[in-house]
Amino acid sequence: MANWHWQTWQGQVFLTCDLLQDWPHGFFTRQFWPQTPEVLTAALDATAAVQRVKQVHGNQVLIPADLPVPNSKEMAEADGLLSDRPHQALWVCSADCSPVLIGDRATGQVSAIHAGWRGTAQAIVPVAVGKLQAQGSRLEDLVVAIGPAIAGEVYQVSVEVAAAVGRTILTQAVGSVDNDAAVVADLQRLENSPVLGDDAPGKARLDVRLANRWQLEQLGLRREQVAIAPHCTFQEPERFFSYRRTGEKQVQWSGIVSRGPGASR
Repeated sequence: MANWHWQTWQGQVFLTCDLLQDWPHGFFTRQFWPQTPEVLTAALDATAAVQRVKQVHGNQVLIPADLPVPNSKEMAEADGLLSDRPHQALWVCSADCSPVLIGDRATGQVSAIHAGWRGTAQAIVPVAVGKLQAQGSRLEDLVVAIGPAIAGEVYQVSVEVAAAVGRTILTQAVGSVDNDAAVVADLQRLENSPVLGDDAPGKARLDVRLANRWQLEQLGLRREQVAIAPHCTFQEPERFFSYRRTGEKQVQWSGIVSRGPGASR
């Protein structure tokens, strides 16, 4: 089981994961708001090239070569980034959605993904893994850390939303795959299910973090290659912003810096 650690920078703490110890990386807390990646990269590697996108809750994953030139006022719309050379700092922001950081131990390349329920329903993390594989990655070399996000027990969603995410992990057809309630009922019978029951009619509880781990394991990653942070944005207001809790559009940033093949920190 991977361990998570608090690191200190400028008197504030951010979170790191042992699985990603070969890369400068961090899941930052609300205390760093409103600092941007252009500032926060100094906590990881002050000389790395900052890369980020305009997030739109989709499943587009881009490489830096796809982005506008540095200092451009335009930003590419996407919810994932993939490095294409060493020394690139990839960033995503989130409030309740899952920030997902991926590293390839063989090539040194990385990915940063914003995986909310919409992106997860569109399999954004498997899309990113597929793009890594197209660049030469092997599944057995990947390690994945899913950062602080809203926990399933406090994330009430409609049955339609739960079914949209759940369909991405069902390996066998249920009675009617078009029937959202039937899909959710089938999902709840799974061990360690990302979909939990809810007393309210037409509602369910959804753990997007677990859904992403399910997707990764179905791709072929082993359980020990994926870690989920033991922190909930909704339940820890002292550390994290939560849009579901406050309705305010404030975020925390998560970033990782690529390296070359065979290199280590």
